[in-house]
Amino acid sequence: MTTGEKLAALRKKKGITQEHLAELLQVSRQSVSRWEMDVAFPETEKLIKLARLLECSIDFLLNENLEEDAGDRRTPPEISPESAARFIRECGYFFLATSAEGRPRLRPMGMIHADDRALYLVTDKRKSVYGDLAGNPLVELASYNLYTRQWIRISGRVRAEASREVQEAMLEMYPMIRQEYIRQDDMFFVIFRLDVEAVSIN
Repeated sequence: MTTGEKLAALRKKKGITQEHLAELLQVSRQSVSRWEMDVAFPETEKLIKLARLLECSIDFLLNENLEEDAGDRRTPPEISPESAARFIRECGYFFLATSAEGRPRLRPMGMIHADDRALYLVTDKRKSVYGDLAGNPLVELASYNLYTRQWIRISGRVRAEASREVQEAMLEMYPMIRQEYIRQDDMFFVIFRLDVEAVSIN
């Protein structure tokens, strides 16, 4: 099934009209119709809202090969690491909370990457945040989208990531890393893998 077909099927299953769904999402009925006919595609924030309203995962909506789980649909949809990273990149920044010497520390950060397993953060070995992350793996991060007025909150554990594949993906996504953190004799940037334990968007 296509994304549009899934949207139409789930909407009808819940007894929601296109007009009502459009009202809930603050879009036109024509937009909903175009999504369901696969003529257009919902923006990320609309996709997140659709997943919540229709009680399904974002991955289910996006993946044509993924069929609906017969399990309990009353549980909140899962948010994949890739969806979370996309949400954060749309915000443009995130705040990382660490703990050092029993005290919380909060820092604005900007570079984030994800695959289907985890989120990945970049920092500089010369900065105190590196020591915080190396000393205490428990972290939380949050980001706020000014346009949609939605927060994402993520908590989990970090560990240093040495994968060449992840490193290359980060360097491709953020070319400025080469200029700022790589010198002729040393490489100052380090990647931490964040294994997500809890995530919510509201």
